[in-house]
Amino acid sequence: MAVQKSGTASDHAPKQSDDEHRTEHAVSETNSDSSRGLRAAHHDAWDAEQQDNNIVSLTRAEAEKLFGPNVSRPSRVTPYKVVAAQMVLSLGATLLWWLFYKPPGDAALSAFLGGAICWVPSALFAARLKKLSGAETVMSWMIGEALKMGATIAMFVAIAFWYHGVQWVPLLVTYLIALKTYWIALAWR
Repeated sequence: MAVQKSGTASDHAPKQSDDEHRTEHAVSETNSDSSRGLRAAHHDAWDAEQQDNNIVSLTRAEAEKLFGPNVSRPSRVTPYKVVAAQMVLSLGATLLWWLFYKPPGDAALSAFLGGAICWVPSALFAARLKKLSGAETVMSWMIGEALKMGATIAMFVAIAFWYHGVQWVPLLVTYLIALKTYWIALAWR
């Protein structure tokens, strides 16, 4: 018959409470989770770097298969066509304000000015693009956009200061209508 010793170290050690044990377990899980997160972030950065280096050009047949047979056709939408569409839409909105707003004079003029705030800077930008023709760089586009935004802000400020009979609702509505021409041109491609 074997006698079992009851004098093991675990019998003599004080028992840990359940709360202390849970806290230690949670701390060890948090430490392992943060190290896993660091490894995952490092792995994701490496994947992004690898993806940047793995650029594969499409052949003409692959591009036509993905995007359709008109993939190599140049766009029918030019900056001048967008400006022309903005002018037509703003003149149409001006006519509508003239017909349906009472009194029509200030509302129609405000609507026309709202459309002009959109298409005048766009025309300046299109003329700048035409002048640069083949020398487009990111910086020239940024400068063109900055000039366009500056002209837009300057026109708003000039109208606010010098045209005291301005009707802001027709001006802003027509401006927004003309501004949405870009989306129409994008869909028209």
